[in-house]
Amino acid sequence: MNKINTLDLKALVSNTINEVFDTMLSMEIELFDADSEVAGDGSRIVGSVSFAGEVMGSISIYVSGEFGRVMTAAMLGMEPEEIESDEEVYDVIGELSNMVGGSLKSHFCDYGLPCELSIPSITTGSDFKIKSKNWSRYEGFAFRAFRHQQYVGFVEVYIKAGS
Repeated sequence: MNKINTLDLKALVSNTINEVFDTMLSMEIELFDADSEVAGDGSRIVGSVSFAGEVMGSISIYVSGEFGRVMTAAMLGMEPEEIESDEEVYDVIGELSNMVGGSLKSHFCDYGLPCELSIPSITTGSDFKIKSKNWSRYEGFAFRAFRHQQYVGFVEVYIKAGS
């Protein structure tokens, strides 16, 4: 049986997201099923990294511009109004996607699915959709921080057997 199909991707993704947000942002989050449209109308930021090797795919984190500022402030130990530029927010969202992707990569390798991780990419705007096709496995979760219930983000992971 293909190792990709036996992997508990849902548990792996949810545990990884919880761990990274707790460790890096000191944010306790709740995960729930929803689609990426919950990431908000208006300005959005998407941080993504890709996997290549025995497992191929990507992980993307979608947040509103406002939630991105809250997350950046949490990571940098500041207040959201102290964030001086969008570049700081993009750096933090890129780093979070890199940390989540790195943790997943490590788990994949431990499971016998060695792979490499790309550098993070950032997409911003208010009128775009990111669609991935032809993947054998998918997990997606909406999330919100307990202290910031008004903001909802989304994480999605697509994978398939690679080379």
